[in-house]
Amino acid sequence: MEPVHPPVTPPAAPPVTPSIQFRDIPEAGIDRALSLAYLVFHESPEDEKRKHHRDLLLDCVRIGAYDGEELVGFLAAFPFTVSVPGGELPCPGLTFVSVAPTHRRRGVLSGMIAEMFAKASADGAPIASLWASEDAIYGRFGFGPGTHGSTVEIDSRRPLALRITPDDRPLRLLDPSDVPDVLGPYYDRTRTGNTGPAGHTGRAGRLARTEAWWREEWMAEKDEEDDELSPPRVVTVVNPAGPSPIAGYAIYRTKTNEDAPGLVRLDDLEADTPAVAAALWRYLAAIDLTGTVRAWGRPEDDPLLLFAADRDQVRVTSHFPALWIRLIDVRAALTARSWAAPVDAVLDVRDDRLPANAGRHRLTASPDGCAYERTDDPADLTLDVRDLAAAYLGGTEITALVRAGLAEEHTPGTATALDAALRTALLPHTVDEF
Repeated sequence: MEPVHPPVTPPAAPPVTPSIQFRDIPEAGIDRALSLAYLVFHESPEDEKRKHHRDLLLDCVRIGAYDGEELVGFLAAFPFTVSVPGGELPCPGLTFVSVAPTHRRRGVLSGMIAEMFAKASADGAPIASLWASEDAIYGRFGFGPGTHGSTVEIDSRRPLALRITPDDRPLRLLDPSDVPDVLGPYYDRTRTGNTGPAGHTGRAGRLARTEAWWREEWMAEKDEEDDELSPPRVVTVVNPAGPSPIAGYAIYRTKTNEDAPGLVRLDDLEADTPAVAAALWRYLAAIDLTGTVRAWGRPEDDPLLLFAADRDQVRVTSHFPALWIRLIDVRAALTARSWAAPVDAVLDVRDDRLPANAGRHRLTASPDGCAYERTDDPADLTLDVRDLAAAYLGGTEITALVRAGLAEEHTPGTATALDAALRTALLPHTVDEF
């Protein structure tokens, strides 16, 4: 058994200042909340972007922290649905998390997140998610990185060298107005844990995209972070004989450069088969007047990294945690997902924020189902809820947590059995940042 360091006690949450109260932000208060968020994130968006943010917030849970009548904290949660192994779950997505600089270390953030946990629990959402602006903040609230991403760059000044033959079906550019109707159904089949096109199993960790999300987030004319990029382009591989009119797609933008070849920035790519993916990558790498393809947020098991013939031409330039997951109701979350192999183990879970999750529970799971019940039996494995969250979608191995000293294995073989049960055919992944 690996040596385990004693768990580090997180710093105590600062007590909430008695004058601070937490309540819903009404629609009339959205502009005030946005002004606080822009102050905290040092932003001064144009009217068009501010209207876009306001429209997004209309459908969100909005929690405010008030010191008297002054708004000193703001947190919103999108009403997302996320794919998990074997299905999908409601999953509020935290965003616009802001605390006024005058009210730091006064329990504002802790109070808002506690309010959000309570609302999610009341609404029957067993998990929550976010993209962390600062990794160090959210671990102490029980969030763990459930998916990871990579940035991949292709030197496209020469033809892309491949070890497989690209699909030879026609490529067609898709009118952006048709994206929700054409890409939407295709994406829905590939995102869930059920069988998708060509028998492929979908990935966990992926958000359901509404028609509004497709149009306002993916097809926005201007890129929020780089206004020199072109509007979005969409290329598809035509599938005339199949159940879907397409066999794959890529969403990308381009940027010219006066002194060097331009850039192709890939935002999203899905494909039925490696050959379809190869056709899309070859297309992107052959766009005239460009010399680099940069793909942010690709899955770490992207088949491109294996079928590229020259890894000096195709390079991974960064790895990063992407979607962070919080298990609000551990029992409901574990029993809602599918399991790849049998496991019977007593887990001792630490959860300082939501004590109902803490303590020893017997996990009995198999491909036929799952039970998770409180027990007085001795623990086979002890771990923090943030680390169980990181492993929940199948992206982090329990054995790796044991080796890192973040989980303690009391019964040898427990971590290996849990890994086999949690394993998914594809690593969890999402590129929907919010």
